[in-house]
Amino acid sequence: MSFTSTRDLLARVDERIVGLRREAEVLTASLAAGLHVVLEGPPGTGKSTLLRAVADAAGFGVELVEGNAELTPARLVGHYDPALVLETGYTPEIFVDGPLATALREGRLLYIEELNRVPEETLNVLVGALAEGEIHVPRLGRIPAASGFRLIAAMNPFDAVGTARVSQAIADRMCRIAIGYQDAAGERRIVHAVTGADGALPAAAVELTRLTRGHAQVRMGSSVRGAIDLVRLALRLAELRGEPVPAPGDATFEDAAVAALSGRLRVEEGCERTPEEIVLELIDRLEPPPEGDEPGKAPAPSRR
Repeated sequence: MSFTSTRDLLARVDERIVGLRREAEVLTASLAAGLHVVLEGPPGTGKSTLLRAVADAAGFGVELVEGNAELTPARLVGHYDPALVLETGYTPEIFVDGPLATALREGRLLYIEELNRVPEETLNVLVGALAEGEIHVPRLGRIPAASGFRLIAAMNPFDAVGTARVSQAIADRMCRIAIGYQDAAGERRIVHAVTGADGALPAAAVELTRLTRGHAQVRMGSSVRGAIDLVRLALRLAELRGEPVPAPGDATFEDAAVAALSGRLRVEEGCERTPEEIVLELIDRLEPPPEGDEPGKAPAPSRR
């Protein structure tokens, strides 16, 4: 991949993602160098969006795998059709490729989401593909990796429920790109791009969402998805109630904020407060919009 084509590729990526330019450059260079990569960061930071934007711009095909405890080696690699085995025996023609075999044969990216939720016996299958560029399937033989095969994985370092430490054999063969939340301006751009809303409401939604990540009693706050849902819900709720665009301090904003954010918060162990109480507390920290910013009839008063 030449320097000129790389710049063109990144220009196309910039059209699809907000921020993450440094991460996009590192991922693009890693793919060009033939390296395997793990994207590590909290939910909602754009890991999947980043990969798809880079892969589409570079012309890579992607085999998507949802990482979970049910991902067995047979589901990842492939299997023989049981009915046809009874008729013909174990012949190569009746082997049904799984996503790993497909990615190897066709030189595609194998994208595994939630890598640290995949069982260890399944991860062990990947070691051969990473170390030797091939896998060996019983009764089928060797499946070599075509040019273009890469393993790209994503994992969330904050959620320990149902996860396990990725073995050193895997980690030692992959580069790691840490992806954090965008800055406030970037998240406002994302909310505007998705909802079409502008002004005080999306700004307050983003500010409130960001406050959830720094609360002392919250282990994991909301991603920008919470701000997007807050704006969508607040606008529809205000329309239903015949009110103007809601703002912090009125009941419609509070109702939308509690519904959009409370389920996304993970409070610390031993915390006696509910997520709803924390959301309402954080709303009080928001700066109210200047009077007259939102024309229309007066909004409903706060339920507090």
